[in-house]
Amino acid sequence: MKQVGQSEEKKYEAAILIASDRSYRGSRADKTGPELRKRLERIGYDVCFLEVVADDRQSIVSVLRKWINTDKISLILVAGGTGPAPRDVTPEATLDVIERRIPGMEEAMRFTSFKKTPYAILSRAVVGCAGKSLIVNLPGSVNGALENLEVIEPVLVHAMELISGGTPDK
Repeated sequence: MKQVGQSEEKKYEAAILIASDRSYRGSRADKTGPELRKRLERIGYDVCFLEVVADDRQSIVSVLRKWINTDKISLILVAGGTGPAPRDVTPEATLDVIERRIPGMEEAMRFTSFKKTPYAILSRAVVGCAGKSLIVNLPGSVNGALENLEVIEPVLVHAMELISGGTPDK
């Protein structure tokens, strides 16, 4: 059986960005990034970058633009900063760089998470594409990030193939 992160011809490259003031300052170890890396590698992705930035809109935008401009990163996961707190600016930063939203993925993640916790309706996570990259906002917690990624895993390759100009048969 073909792995989710692979097509017949290629293995997809991914990047993970963690938006967390505490992890950036070193007052809390980032556990979400390494767990997302393990999950992506297990399902067949090459994780090229894992970076931690402060909950700062311009810092997030800067890293996203750098990765989009490499023209090789197909999937960018951004974990953290998706709630309604004043420092939660990941959705705004993502909206600054994406060209088109993919609301069905956003809705599916919130709907599935809501079955586990009512707090899921506070998520402002955004999913969209920029250049040839799919950008997905995830919760900052390990469990929340992995659960949300699991929701969209079945369609990731199909979405990335379409974003890169392909016409996969599904």
